[in-house]
Amino acid sequence: MLHVIVGSGAVGGTVAELLADAGHTVRVVTRSGSGPEREGVERVTADATDADRLTALTRGAVALYNCANPPYDKWLTDWPPLASSLLAAAERTGAGLVTMGNLYGYGPVDGPMTEETPLAATGPKGRMRNRMWADMLAAQAAGRARVTEARASDFYGPGPVGTSHLGQYFMPRLLAGKRPFVLQSDLDAPHSFTYVPDVARTLVMLAGDDRAWGRAWHVPTAPALPLREIATRMAAIAGVRDRGVVVPPGLLVRALGLAVPFVRELDEVRYQFVRPFVLDSRDTQETFGLAPTPIEEGLTAHVRWWAQRQEAADRARAR
Repeated sequence: MLHVIVGSGAVGGTVAELLADAGHTVRVVTRSGSGPEREGVERVTADATDADRLTALTRGAVALYNCANPPYDKWLTDWPPLASSLLAAAERTGAGLVTMGNLYGYGPVDGPMTEETPLAATGPKGRMRNRMWADMLAAQAAGRARVTEARASDFYGPGPVGTSHLGQYFMPRLLAGKRPFVLQSDLDAPHSFTYVPDVARTLVMLAGDDRAWGRAWHVPTAPALPLREIATRMAAIAGVRDRGVVVPPGLLVRALGLAVPFVRELDEVRYQFVRPFVLDSRDTQETFGLAPTPIEEGLTAHVRWWAQRQEAADRARAR
């Protein structure tokens, strides 16, 4: 069976690998033509906002996966045409549309988030994601498409998740025995992090189960931990001294935001890091028999991937 994936980052690439391992034919669509280089995976260079082109590439597919991730500071301009094209392709071809979502749509919350938590986003990115989901549900209700969405918290795990809060501003410093930077205020508030391979497994499961259509599902996620504890565990795994975590002063963060758009845009979701931010994934786990990867196993894979990346960079500089 043919599966079409838009996006080849940590999630899209892992989904492609899982499907190819299972014997499916996989077509990965990106502007750059990137994706896993292996048998069973076709990499196509195309603009996924071109609905006619994406429709042609999706014909005959059982599922169309939205694993795209526009630049964080361009969400409001880049997401609407891309989401519209993906939905149009699903409607025209009959491929089930499986979208990788997030928790922005819920906005600030006072307790664990379930799939029944109201979509009460207060920021423009969260409201935009809610409009995308509303359009998908309208197409499902009208019988024009089959849609589902998997929602996850901040990513961690092997793969290019550099803009994750446990990514490029965190891991290189931790591995060097320095205090990693985190752009949050309460290091002791529990925060959910979702393991990338669990995300990919969930997307593949949803695409193949009729119970998935017409609603959102939370990706199985290990119990939330404070970031201070996560840093301590990672230091132990890496075999480096635990030097704690540093939260840069607000003035420094704002100054950094002038040069780094990603940092500037984080202000909208600051609420996620100044209070408990906990994802409840029991419904998905009980319905589909999925379980989250134990946190220690996931942290170990995360640390090893970043360590190998650092070693490769060091070798390249030594040449």
